[in-house]
Amino acid sequence: MSKVSESIMRGLQEALEDAQGKRVLKKRTYNILPVRDYDATEVKEIRNSLDMSQSFFAMFMGVSKKTVEAWESGRNMPDGPARRILSMVQIDPGLPERYNIVDM
Repeated sequence: MSKVSESIMRGLQEALEDAQGKRVLKKRTYNILPVRDYDATEVKEIRNSLDMSQSFFAMFMGVSKKTVEAWESGRNMPDGPARRILSMVQIDPGLPERYNIVDM
């Protein structure tokens, strides 16, 4: 039997054992840090550190310009996913370019 055939047979056997409950799969455990809150000043500082206008920052964040205006005026606060992105770009300002989100 070829190595490819052996690999396929081993994979099928593992799948069968898993389906029959005979195989215990290892699950990784993660320590997920909570997302922090950002106030109006911090949002504006992060945007400015990225050298983005409110319009461009809104497109990057996937929100409207009015939403960014509301964040920066303190009328609204970023929600969970937006706060996670803010924390990521605060730590790594090169993230938008590296992940081809923006082309500057």
